[in-house]
Amino acid sequence: MVLHMYTSHMSGFASQFADGLALKDRGVVLSAMGAILSFVVGAAVCSILVAASRRLKLYSVYALPLMLEALLMLLFGLMGSVLLTWVTPFAVPLTVVLLAFIMGLQNAVGSKTSAGNLRTTHMTGNITDFGMELGKLIFLKQGDHESSTRWTQNIRRMKIHAGLIGAFVLGGVWGALGFKQFGFACVMPLAAILLCLSIPPFWRDAKVLQEHICKALR
Repeated sequence: MVLHMYTSHMSGFASQFADGLALKDRGVVLSAMGAILSFVVGAAVCSILVAASRRLKLYSVYALPLMLEALLMLLFGLMGSVLLTWVTPFAVPLTVVLLAFIMGLQNAVGSKTSAGNLRTTHMTGNITDFGMELGKLIFLKQGDHESSTRWTQNIRRMKIHAGLIGAFVLGGVWGALGFKQFGFACVMPLAAILLCLSIPPFWRDAKVLQEHICKALR
């Protein structure tokens, strides 16, 4: 609603990048490149934080990515209107870069926690998987034990994908109505929830981090 574009839609930005190349429109190419690179960097940062947490043998390897996401959302909620005035070298406001980074970070968290099976910002994949599971249900015949087991598994997977799609749509409704009523501050409650989820495991890991820092300083 602010930018008139979907910052989680990397397929759209990839298409925009291709259009810009074909039309030789430097501005379009740069703006698409900025969003895509920010998304990639966000996913890379998540992977680095998770890998580092595992190497340090922390209790929760996802606390740091979630905390970073929450803090960036708080920044967006507090300074969104200001960030819109800061134009980046990619011919887009800093808001676009920030949101694309957050989306890449969030998508990577979802992928890491599900062993690569789920993408929380990639609804094309979830809708495709939901349709595939629906097709399997139609094809399967109830009767033998194997079909019954596969039927149960398909129903479970359909519920997961349907839940993600529903949550995504509800989030979109909240974002649209919330921004209309409260502006950028509408993201603050969601950022606070993420922060509350990430602080307890981070606090538990603080002692481990302190020990590693002390060893590094010696």
